[in-house]
Amino acid sequence: MTTEIIRIGTRGSALALWQANHVKARLEAAHEGLTCELTVIRTRGDAITDRPLSQVGGKGLFVKEIEEAMLAGEIDLAVHSLKDMPSVLPDGLMIGAVPERANPLDAWVRPDGAEPLGVMALPRGAVIGTSSLRRVAQLKVLRPDIETIALRGNVDTRLRKLDAREGGLEAIMLACAGLERLGLGARVTAALPASEMLPAVGQGALAIEVRAEDPRVAAVVAVLEHAPTRVAVTAERALLAGLEGSCQIPIAGHARVGADGSVHLEGLVADPSGAPILRDVAEGPAERAHALGAGLAERLLENGGRAILARLVAAGAP
Repeated sequence: MTTEIIRIGTRGSALALWQANHVKARLEAAHEGLTCELTVIRTRGDAITDRPLSQVGGKGLFVKEIEEAMLAGEIDLAVHSLKDMPSVLPDGLMIGAVPERANPLDAWVRPDGAEPLGVMALPRGAVIGTSSLRRVAQLKVLRPDIETIALRGNVDTRLRKLDAREGGLEAIMLACAGLERLGLGARVTAALPASEMLPAVGQGALAIEVRAEDPRVAAVVAVLEHAPTRVAVTAERALLAGLEGSCQIPIAGHARVGADGSVHLEGLVADPSGAPILRDVAEGPAERAHALGAGLAERLLENGGRAILARLVAAGAP
């Protein structure tokens, strides 16, 4: 029997390694004689841990070096958290497969052993940890009095800071999917409903990125494709592409695909302070997923999104 070797590029965090090993196991189980080898690549986002991502470039910080390795032929495919990926990929690369999505919601996490208080039950002026402008803006709508502090690092680091109550932390917000994948689902005090905390575009989904002109690898990863998840993230990423400007702004988008193939997409764009915050929805058939996202982005821009963007540019946002 001939053994085929596929090289998988991944970041070195515990969550990234879990995701890469998950994909490795599924591919090897699906293809007899296939061996997958992991190549750990350090990205700029991994190297910069003392500043919020919005101040150092935002999306792309966790994928660029991995994509460069793939274009150079050093790896055959990459496993990414889809929410880390820019809406436009480099020439020569494509998303070869989108596996079935995990829990897309945000997790509200209290210190170990603390009373499981929700957002509205915390004392006035409570300190919450998150490095996400999207989460901060929506949290400010719920509780304008709450103080937020930037929180970077891997999942274990963030949980350790929370349990030590560094900076007076009363709670932190993380992605449910990441905690559940790492076997830390018990740490989730509550999954925040999308009506209160609309998730990031692509949250809970993985992207298997491959070279566009590599049919061998494309055929190997195709077994992981989950059509409803692909439809949902296509709508979300079209929304993201339509809203992205020259600075970092709080953007959220989440699509659900019904049993009949219909798509329900909700989008959000906000000032980092939470005021104003704009939300709108679009619905339509799966074959119009991209058009739904693009159209919703344009409506949000017309209804105040461009003004938010202009203010942030004038204020010198990165």
